[in-house]
Amino acid sequence: MRQPSLTARRVAAVSVSLVLAAGAAACGPEDNDAKSSGGDSTPHKGGTLTVLNSNPQQDFDPARLYTSGGGNVPSLVFRTLTTRNRENGAAGAKVVPDLATDTGRPNKDATVWTYTLKKGLKYEDGTAITSADIKYGIERSFAPELSGGAPYLRDWLVGAADYQGPYKDKKGLAAIETPDERTLVFHLNKPEGEFPYLATQTQFTPVPKAKDTGTKYEEHPVSSGPYKVVTNQNDGEHLVLERNTYWSASTDAERKAYPDRIDVKSGLDSSVINQRLSSSQGADAAAVTTDTNLGPAELAKVTGDKELASRVGTGHFGYTNYIAFNPTVKPFDNVKVRQAISYAIDRSSVVNAAGGSALAESATTFLPNQKSFGYEPYDLFPAGATGNAAKAKELLKQAGHPNGLTVTLTHSNSKDFETSPEIATAVQDALKKAGITVKLQGLEENDYSDTIHSVKTEPGFFLAHWGADWPSGGPFLAPIFDGRQIVKDGANFNTGLLNDKSVNDEIDAINKLTDLDAAAKRWGALDKKIGEQALTVPLFHPVYKRLYGKDIKNVVISDWTGVLDISQVAVK
Repeated sequence: MRQPSLTARRVAAVSVSLVLAAGAAACGPEDNDAKSSGGDSTPHKGGTLTVLNSNPQQDFDPARLYTSGGGNVPSLVFRTLTTRNRENGAAGAKVVPDLATDTGRPNKDATVWTYTLKKGLKYEDGTAITSADIKYGIERSFAPELSGGAPYLRDWLVGAADYQGPYKDKKGLAAIETPDERTLVFHLNKPEGEFPYLATQTQFTPVPKAKDTGTKYEEHPVSSGPYKVVTNQNDGEHLVLERNTYWSASTDAERKAYPDRIDVKSGLDSSVINQRLSSSQGADAAAVTTDTNLGPAELAKVTGDKELASRVGTGHFGYTNYIAFNPTVKPFDNVKVRQAISYAIDRSSVVNAAGGSALAESATTFLPNQKSFGYEPYDLFPAGATGNAAKAKELLKQAGHPNGLTVTLTHSNSKDFETSPEIATAVQDALKKAGITVKLQGLEENDYSDTIHSVKTEPGFFLAHWGADWPSGGPFLAPIFDGRQIVKDGANFNTGLLNDKSVNDEIDAINKLTDLDAAAKRWGALDKKIGEQALTVPLFHPVYKRLYGKDIKNVVISDWTGVLDISQVAVK
């Protein structure tokens, strides 16, 4: 999710490119080798891979895309300095080199990062990729007409806050140096040990200045990856990709690029997508989806069919659904009221409302339960599986509400099984047992988003969710709990309006660490420290269940994206 100091938030890496679909404990498909395909399970080159999606791959320009780890479809065309490791489960949550020879070399305080490009890198037309092209690609992402991508660079790069892109400012960004054709040096405003994660975003894609067509570039972006765009109809509704003959596997250890052709068809109803994947007729036998999950009813049908069940990929993405409190609104200014609600929650009923345990895992920590985030197990207000009404009533009495109280819970009317009426009703029922009467206020999605993300209108008690831009505690905790990121006249995500100097200082200290394993442990400890203030009630982490066609091989699902990685897929 983008940080609160930087305009409006993307709902989740979940719906952008994959990623975009929007891990937790061990993940990976239930049949990693897709042995259910029958016959030789060894992946081979050739054939056409069909991608059936609900959401069009809009804004197919590396400057405008907001992806995690470079995205799914985009990363077939756009290579970046670093990328996500294309392996199953936790191993896939690591950042690895892509165009660069390593993940970056920091100076002592991580305010300067240096990268060297690999030798022999070429675009689809055979011309060499240079450091100047990456610098230019980053600079054009600052142009207002190409906005939409990850916003961190405007905050992180020295002198970049007011930069308007190369179309208006020919001088470019002095914070990015290119001393030779293979070297880039980035100068940052403050220590950022996680810069290698940021360098996976598509804004780090090389763009040849001579081929830049501004807002029309998305129609035919110049490929640096294994595939090039040959068709882009209706703003990404239909994309056809074919091999970039100048891409070399010797410079790219991550993308397998087995199919000869990839046909992306979007704008489809989710039920139609799942039906087509289930039937696997004709071209649909070699089809996947990067943005459509199985719903509770569909999953029940699939589970009862051994052949279909063998074609379900299971994944986890760093994402938490939770209750948020605004402590400036009574009675939530009283920590004992917030604690009482924490104890009263019936996570079993909430999980059932989210589709059942196959689609949701109960949460007692704000950080997702993955090692890369720094997950440290804790349950500060143990409610058990069905809630602790007695403890909740005791705390309410201490808070001056011996006869209970009445509160309003704001939620979205969207049928997303996250912040929707089903979840709100489960919360309402649980709190009733503790003497808390909950009135439900449902808002349409746009109104809901505007209401909860404004300091002026934020309610006291509402459903929320957050997803990570990369698998680390930093982009998970800082936007929600760093007091310096409270935005009073714009999109605010620090819902608890927490401005605790000790928390802010610890965030700064962790950001200085370039040892990501050491940083992860610190993020986990900070999560627990913040949790003691009961500003949120973690509810559950989603689980992603997706069908794939019967002729699909080499299914890889990492804890970075939680969804099938089409750069690894082969077709029969």
